[in-house]
Amino acid sequence: MKPLEFAMNPKEIRRRLGMNQQEFWTRIGVTQSGGSRYESGRSMPKPVQELLRLVHVEQVDLSKVKREDFDVLEHLKLHHPELMQSLRRAIRAKNRPTEDVTH
Repeated sequence: MKPLEFAMNPKEIRRRLGMNQQEFWTRIGVTQSGGSRYESGRSMPKPVQELLRLVHVEQVDLSKVKREDFDVLEHLKLHHPELMQSLRRAIRAKNRPTEDVTH
């Protein structure tokens, strides 16, 4: 399932992660009852969708992200775009699953 498909189905994301509603929704600052309503089809505000995507799909630990990190990213984008692209490629390659080469 693609990340955008995940974002559209919070119940599926939660189940695949093996979490109960309390654990899942608390990590993004939503009550269990509020999360239950979203899982039942109530529309989710854009900020909640983005938090869900970052925390549960992209696996970002928000407690480790600092404002300075965003400032560094902005600086790289504006003043060193080639370095930014190179770093992105390196991270993608690092995160790419390695093929099992058994003989």
